[in-house]
Amino acid sequence: MTVCVQLDSYMAGTLRTTFLNPLTAGCMTSVRRRLYFPGTLFPFSCNHYSVRIQLRPALARKCPSFPSISIRAQKQSYQGNESENQIPVEDYNWAAPILNFASNNFLPLALICGVTLGLANPSLGCIADRYYLSKLSTFGIFTISGLTLRTEEIAAAAEAWPVALFGLASILFITPLFSKIILLLRLQPQEFITGLAIFCCMPTTLSSGVALTRLAGGNSALALTITLISSLTGILIIPFSISKLIARGVGLPVPTQQLLTGLVLTLLVPLILGKVFRDSFKRLAEFADLNRKLLSVTSAVLLSLAPFIQVSKSRSLLLLVNPAAFLIAVVMGALLHVILFSFNALAIRIFSLGGPKSAFAKKENASALLFVASQKTLPVMVAVVEQLGGALGEPGLLILPGVAAHLSQIIMDSFVVNYWQKDRANNL
Repeated sequence: MTVCVQLDSYMAGTLRTTFLNPLTAGCMTSVRRRLYFPGTLFPFSCNHYSVRIQLRPALARKCPSFPSISIRAQKQSYQGNESENQIPVEDYNWAAPILNFASNNFLPLALICGVTLGLANPSLGCIADRYYLSKLSTFGIFTISGLTLRTEEIAAAAEAWPVALFGLASILFITPLFSKIILLLRLQPQEFITGLAIFCCMPTTLSSGVALTRLAGGNSALALTITLISSLTGILIIPFSISKLIARGVGLPVPTQQLLTGLVLTLLVPLILGKVFRDSFKRLAEFADLNRKLLSVTSAVLLSLAPFIQVSKSRSLLLLVNPAAFLIAVVMGALLHVILFSFNALAIRIFSLGGPKSAFAKKENASALLFVASQKTLPVMVAVVEQLGGALGEPGLLILPGVAAHLSQIIMDSFVVNYWQKDRANNL
């Protein structure tokens, strides 16, 4: 005897369960051939239904072979060729993981593509340079930075002012001193060393430091405060840092006044302009907040134009560079970030000796300081190299170690964030 139980729900899904256990003779008249039971939605899930089928005690004694059964069904309705034996086949979108990876790592991929395209087709980069596309892209990057700059949370970082003060000192005055050590190294071409020293004098990253702090559960308001102040003041301090720390070591003069004027016009003016537009037009601010991902992608594309143009202009020199020398420069860029990260971690450790009440002892403040004070920004370096006009070497050769160091710091800090996230999840 076969008894079919059909479960119908308002989601139009049909579940049929067939019992092949033969019923006793006394049960033949007590059990209908088809029973309908309403689906019961699980309180903790919106995708599953559950129903429990159980005979009344009197009927169960007559039908001992008819078991009590729980049925669990999903919302999805698999309807095809009316076959009851049809097995649903799950669709696998092979492109989804690739698109997800590209979305999460768009900036590194854009920079790599810019360098590769500059080596493969330098004529396009030379045409872009002829129309001042590099300067326009830098202007666009900092205009977007001003549009996305939210200062409402800065007041929340007021209680951590000692951490912010040390972060600014580390970014603008202490870590640039490492450039003197870098200049003691010897590598051909020498522009790789000089470029890495210039990168060491830059302020913190404009967005990745704050983003990584937020992912790590740190004090994002503190990270935003340090980023904002160091970016504004760094533009004024960088010309003097390069003149005193790098130009003397290289033995070449740097037009400090011209560099300062160029940085103010290409970095500070668009940053303030974007911020004024944001504060003046509410709808523009809402658009920037709702489309931060789109604006981030746009900034990455604009940033990738800089290495693309510079590599295109310096392609003939780059082809003469020993690949081993470039690999050494990449390793040195990664090592520089490790040194800066370790220095700031040691400083936090020392300042935390004041006890648990110290602002440095709080993990949220420590993570914000570590990420923001240990990273250096590439867009400002690109603007500096362009304003120098070849005074310290070939621009393309100067920018390449900065690109490598920028990629290294993002990759390494991403691993640190993932480790901290797993550790935090295990402690919950």
